Amino acid sequence: MAAGQKNKDLYRVLGVASDASAEEIKKSYRRKAREMHPDLDPGNPWAEDAFKELSAAYQIVSDPVRRAQYDRGELNAEGRKRRPANEPHPGAKKRGFEGFFRDRSGPNIDGVDVNYTLNINFLEAARGTERDMKTTNGSTLKVTVPAGMLSGQVLRLKGQGMRGFGEGRNGDALIEVDVAPHAIFHCEGRDIHTDVPVSLEDAVLGGKIQVETIDGMVNVKVPENANTGTRLRLKGRGLADGKRKDGECGNHYVTLVITLPKEPDVGLKEFIRKRAEED
Repeated sequence: MAAGQKNKDLYRVLGVASDASAEEIKKSYRRKAREMHPDLDPGNPWAEDAFKELSAAYQIVSDPVRRAQYDRGELNAEGRKRRPANEPHPGAKKRGFEGFFRDRSGPNIDGVDVNYTLNINFLEAARGTERDMKTTNGSTLKVTVPAGMLSGQVLRLKGQGMRGFGEGRNGDALIEVDVAPHAIFHCEGRDIHTDVPVSLEDAVLGGKIQVETIDGMVNVKVPENANTGTRLRLKGRGLADGKRKDGECGNHYVTLVITLPKEPDVGLKEFIRKRAEED
């Protein structure tokens, strides 16, 4: 721990007021830890000491019992119980290299989790993809996005955040997926919905139409006397659910929209006119 740390104000080190809530302390620590991590400032010989000072302060203040002892003056900023002025430091009685290194060993500090956002398009999320991402320390992460990811879901890459110190674990990389909307498909949960045009002839007589799905074009049978708003289900053609061991997918729902020919159909107009007169 840096010289003079025992006289430091831990709240000032953490950048919070002495009456800050546990959540405020945690939030400030994570922000400062990301900003002050030595990996981001490799040319600064004091960066690691400053980071350890910050983390040591957090270890005390984030613990309700130790924080209360510190606030009452029972602990110093090193986390040690205060001793009378005439009482020697227990480390002074130690001899040899064992005591020397034990007193000077650094704290075990867990690395900080780092948050990222990964922007992908709808079909990449639906089918799964791989992306390379630059991290805050300049390295590259290979991110595997499983099929069926929804916008707002988070991928956790263990140990890919800020490195820890001593026996502390490395932090994780938390990657929030942001899925861009699609021009044709829209989702409700794991079900996909599309509006598909159908000719008057196919709607009346029935027939087959081609429908685009996330897996490509498929043939769909239109029943006789279908109408605008008729909904057809393509079972298992929706988004995969990576949380389910059976790999079950949602469905794709096709809503039919009857469309008339672009060019006027004289025969059709005459038929409709006669039909109207009969009614």
